[in-house]
Amino acid sequence: MTARLKIDFVSDVSCPWCAIGLTSLEAALQRVAPDVSAELHFQPFELNPQMAPEGEDTVEHLTRKYGISEQQASANGEAIRARGAAVGFDFGAGKRKRIWNTFDAHRLLHWAELEGEAVQTALKKRLLKAYFTDGENPSDVELLVRAAADVGLDPVRAREILQSDEYAAETRERERMYTDAGIHSVPAIIINDRHLISGGQPVEVFERALRQIAGAAPSDVAQA
Repeated sequence: MTARLKIDFVSDVSCPWCAIGLTSLEAALQRVAPDVSAELHFQPFELNPQMAPEGEDTVEHLTRKYGISEQQASANGEAIRARGAAVGFDFGAGKRKRIWNTFDAHRLLHWAELEGEAVQTALKKRLLKAYFTDGENPSDVELLVRAAADVGLDPVRAREILQSDEYAAETRERERMYTDAGIHSVPAIIINDRHLISGGQPVEVFERALRQIAGAAPSDVAQA
C-alpha cells in the first residue's frame, strides 16, 4: 500500500535555494515511488516584502542585506549555479540582474492551488524558471498572465485577479501563519503538519526523510 504524505513547501519564487530544494524534493519523490506519494502544496513566503515596485540591483541588494562584498556575492552565485546544475535546475548565466517584489506571484499561486495540485506545481516551476533561468520580472503582470496560460490556466481570469486585490487577504493570512509558526527562512518543507526540513537539501536527505516519515525506511535510519 502506498503511503500518502501531505507536504507544504513554504517558499518564494525569488529564492534560489527554493528552486534547488524543489528540484531535489521532486527527485526524491521519484525515488520513493510507488511506496510513498505526496500531496504537494506551495505556501507563500516573501523574502523582500518591502521591495519597491522598480526592484533593486541583485548585487547591491545582496551586499547590503548580508553585509558581504561583491566578490563574495559573485562566489555565492557561482556555488548556487553549481548546486542547481547538480540537481538539474538551470540558473542561467548571470541573468538575474534585479530582485523584485513577489506578492502578486503568490496571489496567482494561491488561485492555482484552488484549480488543482498539478497546475499549482506547474505554475510554481514556470515562475522559478522565468526568474532564475530567463531573468524575467516575476512582478510583471504580463509575465504572470503568460505563465498562467502556459500551464493551462485561464489568462483572462489571471489578469482579472492580478488587476484586483483578489486573494490578497488570503495570501497575507497564510504568510502570517507560517511566520508566526517560526518560519523565517526558506525553503521550509513541512510534512504532515509535523516534520520540518529546512533548506535546499540534497536528494538523499529528502529521500531518507520521506521514507522514514512514511514508515517505509529501515529501522536504523536516523531522524532527519
